[in-house]
Amino acid sequence: MTESMHGKTVMVTGATDGIGLVTARELARQGARVLLVGRNEQKGQRAISAIRQAARGADLEFHRADLSRLSDIRRLAVTIAESEPQLDVLVNNAGGIFGQRQETEDGYERTFALNHLNYFLLTNLLLEKLREAPSGRIVNVASRAHVGAQIAFDDPHLSRDYKGWRAYKQSKLANILFTRALAERLEGSTVTANALHPGFVRTRFGGDNPTVFR
Repeated sequence: MTESMHGKTVMVTGATDGIGLVTARELARQGARVLLVGRNEQKGQRAISAIRQAARGADLEFHRADLSRLSDIRRLAVTIAESEPQLDVLVNNAGGIFGQRQETEDGYERTFALNHLNYFLLTNLLLEKLREAPSGRIVNVASRAHVGAQIAFDDPHLSRDYKGWRAYKQSKLANILFTRALAERLEGSTVTANALHPGFVRTRFGGDNPTVFR
């Protein structure tokens, strides 16, 4: 990766561990100003320390937010819009898989809220900021887990038949459908939107479940 990111500001969600942490580190090594987003302040500061060991003089800032909560997403977007002169890249990476059905304080099934509504709302709230960049980029971390999935439009929060893997697959399909629709709407503008499957990656994403992958 030889392309310089000097002069560009990148926000990476779920940046305190796994794919997000490595993404933030490598972008910092290329010279980007990196805004790390995570739920845990201590993990955030440890991530910053680790990145600075790999990228001396890295320009980093941590923002604490629980992206399963709409209020936190809105607060984060306002903070970024008001405090950052520019935003060149948004990497939507934060996500999870949950064996037991949970609801957020907003009344949404947690997988759907964190893995999809988070991407959708944060992107739309920051879209004008990205439009101001010379070439804005939106990168949504999805997964090949979407293969064979269907959106349960009559019960998207799976209140009647919840299974953790089913909820995850549905959320990753939603990521891809959102990205495709967004890319069409952005056609002809200075902003592009892409989704990716990161491949089989050894992280702690699935906690103690060794069968979980992105």
